[in-house]
Amino acid sequence: MLDAFAKVVSQADAKGEFLSSAQLDALTNMVKEGNKRLDVVNRITSNASTIVSNAARALFEEQPQLIQPGGNAYTNRRMAACLRDMEIILRYVTYAAIAGDSSVLDDRCLNGLRETYQALGVPGGSVAAGVQKMKDAAIQIVNDPSGITQGDCSQLVSELAGYFDRAASAVA
Repeated sequence: MLDAFAKVVSQADAKGEFLSSAQLDALTNMVKEGNKRLDVVNRITSNASTIVSNAARALFEEQPQLIQPGGNAYTNRRMAACLRDMEIILRYVTYAAIAGDSSVLDDRCLNGLRETYQALGVPGGSVAAGVQKMKDAAIQIVNDPSGITQGDCSQLVSELAGYFDRAASAVA
């Protein structure tokens, strides 16, 4: 896993070059936006159980077959596994957001997840729908202007949405 800084340095080193002005400007901007990034991750982390449970509830309202006998979330054990997986995906999205890089999400969470779900008979489309519901809830929480560093967060929110979209497409 590389954070944004290590990634830029690694790329420049591989080319045997100094960091460019554009690269330095991008890293400087990331530092300036650091408090916003921390606020976003803190908000998601502080509300993780609510985000997961509300997303699951909404998913099961839309797809009640999942919690009916024979469904993939039927029985307490399967429901717990579903909620656990949603929480893990959310946790790795926050790791990517704090690092400013999706490699931790890709390498430690998403690689092979679709194949695992297919082998277990878990409907990837339902998992993707659950991830999208977590995305909606997380972005709503992040966009609440009270108690957060003031300024334009549209770029960071777009980045965060991209991590959720990446996770949803990885399992669909």
